[in-house]
Amino acid sequence: MMLDANKLGALGLMVTDRIEHVLGDLSPSAAALLSMLYFKPRLTGSELAVIAGVSQPTAVRVLEGLVRQGFVERLAQQGRATPLRLTGTGVAHARALQVARLAVLSDLLDGLSASERTLLEALVDKILAGATTSRAFARTSCRLCEHDLCSAEVCPIGCRAAELETIADQGREKSEC
Repeated sequence: MMLDANKLGALGLMVTDRIEHVLGDLSPSAAALLSMLYFKPRLTGSELAVIAGVSQPTAVRVLEGLVRQGFVERLAQQGRATPLRLTGTGVAHARALQVARLAVLSDLLDGLSASERTLLEALVDKILAGATTSRAFARTSCRLCEHDLCSAEVCPIGCRAAELETIADQGREKSEC
């Protein structure tokens, strides 16, 4: 039974290596912040830190680098928060990262037939949903995802997070009675 886990680990490293190659000079954290701002402009450094799973000081440092590279710009401060957005260069770079990420991952699947890919997708959906523990976990897990492909209705992580929230809400309602 451990052989399957061992093979999954090898696949995980293969995926990680291919993605890190695509990121080029960007750290995984920088790529996550860039990706999240691409799909959700106007997030703050604090919000991005939570999503990327990094500390606030790390997010600030990474964002400073993205600003220096001309990928990110700060908007007018709103209270204590400063919303951020991608520049035109940042949008182009984030889009190119998404295209390259999907291409290297799709290459891994080229040896599978259409029916095998469908089966693999169903199994991966089951694994992802089973591993999802909360909305925060979902946001962190999907930090590099192509959000336009995997909408809320089909994302196994997002769907499971929504189920967990519903269960928690029902539990709160019962305890208030």
